[in-house]
Amino acid sequence: LGGAAVTVAGLLSGAEGPGRDSDGLFALDLLVVLDAPQLDVETAAMLVESLPDGGRLVLSGDPGVLWSAGAGRVFADLLAARVCPQIASRTPDPGPVGELVSGIGVGELNQVPAPGKEVVIVPVRDAGEAVHRTVQLVAESVPRAFGVTAEQTQVITVGHGGAAGTRALNAALKQRLQPGPGRFGGFDPGDRIAYVPAPGRTLQGSVVSADADGLHLDCAGVPVVVPKERVESAVRHGWALTAHQAAGMRWPAAVVVLPGDAAQGLSRPWVYTAFSRGDRHLSVVHGADQALAHAVAQIPSQDRTTRLRPLLEGLLAPAPTAAG
Repeated sequence: LGGAAVTVAGLLSGAEGPGRDSDGLFALDLLVVLDAPQLDVETAAMLVESLPDGGRLVLSGDPGVLWSAGAGRVFADLLAARVCPQIASRTPDPGPVGELVSGIGVGELNQVPAPGKEVVIVPVRDAGEAVHRTVQLVAESVPRAFGVTAEQTQVITVGHGGAAGTRALNAALKQRLQPGPGRFGGFDPGDRIAYVPAPGRTLQGSVVSADADGLHLDCAGVPVVVPKERVESAVRHGWALTAHQAAGMRWPAAVVVLPGDAAQGLSRPWVYTAFSRGDRHLSVVHGADQALAHAVAQIPSQDRTTRLRPLLEGLLAPAPTAAG
């Protein structure tokens, strides 16, 4: 790869990376995949099938984060089956946020000293107050206290629907930060967006313009055109994301919103993922009462049935001996 970093989707499609050899296999000897817990079964299978004979695959990731949005839990099953060499090398993030997240990873929701207000809990009574306080934090409090702009702050909530889901939060944040008539299918130039080119993959960017070809986006400096017929299903406003969408990305500051109806969506991996998205600051807009502590202590994973682990463990099972 010549030291270049590429996306898994780009590598598989041939749009990025070294390409494929005459046999249709990756023209490389070593493939290192970061954020490997986000690999679903289908994507992982395509990667393995595309490796040349003798090629090496290194999967790296934090086992505490949410599993892939797609089917399976490949990384967790590989760890549990112990069919591959494993190296534990995670260094906890420094500071109060890192200390808080490290405790969550082992099922403890601790109060951590935060003399510089690196971690702030904002109690709220209902979803309406949660939305109001979230907008206030993003637009005023966090920029004033930390010099972190609204564009450097990510809001994370449990789901898209509900009175404090991504739709409601994004509508309120757009009204405050980027008001406009939404001429382009609800979007205006400069709007912060989340583009989902494929299930389980989210790109952040901003709206540039729109014309007969579709909605023109800037995703980390890469121009993207989304056809008009795909805009409604593939593009959302991106000031607020779900934890699944935010996994694998980091921002200087994160505001995690936990309204009263969030309880059913909470688990230890969800909290661990959401709370670890902010490098310098974490605000928790908290209206979930005891559901947060219960999720961290009592819900270590979300139910997901797979056949990969027993299949992998079968590879290590001793071969049956023939009866004499």
